[in-house]
Amino acid sequence: MSDQPKAGKGRPQLRRKAREMALQALYQWQMAGESVTEIEVQFRANNDMSKVDDGYFRELLQGIARSASQIDTSIAPLLDRSLEQLDPVERAALRIGCYELMERHDVPYRVVINEGIELAKRFGGQDSHKYINGILDKLAPRLRAAEVKEFRNRNAR
Repeated sequence: MSDQPKAGKGRPQLRRKAREMALQALYQWQMAGESVTEIEVQFRANNDMSKVDDGYFRELLQGIARSASQIDTSIAPLLDRSLEQLDPVERAALRIGCYELMERHDVPYRVVINEGIELAKRFGGQDSHKYINGILDKLAPRLRAAEVKEFRNRNAR
């Protein structure tokens, strides 16, 4: 049995660390072209995974690599430049956000956007968090229309 908490205060921190590690691993994947399996093995060997939701890290890394074409197709129309011209950190953060919006309906869309912003603040350029916010904010209604509509209706009252 895992000693990682299933709920409560520790869970969001474990997920945040998983996203941070996934961003770094995706950056390496994008830049070096190594297989995600090799990168995952390296990350597990070189990092303390005790404070990481390692199942979530694995899901993000493997899922994003497997779905990269579909993810990129969803993101591309919202960009002001080609996907290849994006900073690799921004591209990785957007891929994580898009994947979570598409596949992880247990994570509220507002949390997905906030986590993307936090990744960009921590690892990206000076104003990349604003760019990530703008793109994910446009992407959310396309991928989670009902959830976004419900949230906006609830807050319009």
